[in-house]
Amino acid sequence: VHFVESGGGLVQPGGSLRLSCAASGFTFSTYAMSWYRQAPGKERELVATISSAGGNTNYADSVKGRFTISRDDAKKTVYLQMNSLKSEDTAMYYCRRLRWGDAWGNGTLVTVSS
Repeated sequence: VHFVESGGGLVQPGGSLRLSCAASGFTFSTYAMSWYRQAPGKERELVATISSAGGNTNYADSVKGRFTISRDDAKKTVYLQMNSLKSEDTAMYYCRRLRWGDAWGNGTLVTVSS
């Protein structure tokens, strides 16, 4: 099982980014997926989840209404569209299967700063 996150970068407050996570090593379409983040000096937190069929999504209160999780089963990729970014969104972002305790990938760094 392997995850490769990408799409992070430096963005100004109010800006947008789209993160991607390419998965391999399992039957992607049959698993719910999740995005986590870890800010400097803080615990890792669950940001968003999406069901295996893509019909159900859930978000942390801190990102609700600003972030959108989606998936493309043909590409074995899960996305996180992040809009109206705030400085407190600065973190390393990771994806993995929901509730499977997979090893973490390298993550992708999002820095929100003017």
